[in-house]
Amino acid sequence: MKGLVPISGYMKINITENTPTVLRFTLSGASVNTANALRRLAINSVPTFAIDSVTFYENSTSMFDEYVAHRLGLIPLATPKGYDEKDEAVLSADFEGPGTLYSRDLKSSDKAVKVANEDIPIIKLAEGQRLKFDGKAILRTGIISSKFQPGLVTYSQSEDGKTFDFYIESFGQMHAKDILDRTLAVAHEDMKEIQKAIKK
Repeated sequence: MKGLVPISGYMKINITENTPTVLRFTLSGASVNTANALRRLAINSVPTFAIDSVTFYENSTSMFDEYVAHRLGLIPLATPKGYDEKDEAVLSADFEGPGTLYSRDLKSSDKAVKVANEDIPIIKLAEGQRLKFDGKAILRTGIISSKFQPGLVTYSQSEDGKTFDFYIESFGQMHAKDILDRTLAVAHEDMKEIQKAIKK
């Protein structure tokens, strides 16, 4: 979808590129503070799944458990709508060398919460080495850790200061446009909470 999309009484978004991985749009009728707030919300407030803790049953590789767990935490996981912070998924692997363990070798307990990129190398195992683990994926936001960030979000301001050219690149957990949609939903919910507080 391309074209003008109103987001308030005076702000408008003109979408110029919309692919699963990249969204480009021009925001007009907004202040610098509003543009920066939108960017920060997109980075820090859109919940995504990531492996947060790992239980190792066997690790005879040359790498420490902590190193492998760190790499697992950086693998983007598909994050469909309809989940909340109480939901979890377990991604498991039981792999023996020789060979390379890839993200596609992780088996998820939830078919919808799976690796977003199947070709990420995790660790290379020599003959006779074995790695067996369960990784627990939880839903959190980028304000907790960068591994929960949904993508790269940047913008540049026009010389006259009237428009902002945004660039959103998804890490794979969701489509780039979904990052914007969920950001606006978060902003809307925040405003509702402020309104409730004022009415008390």
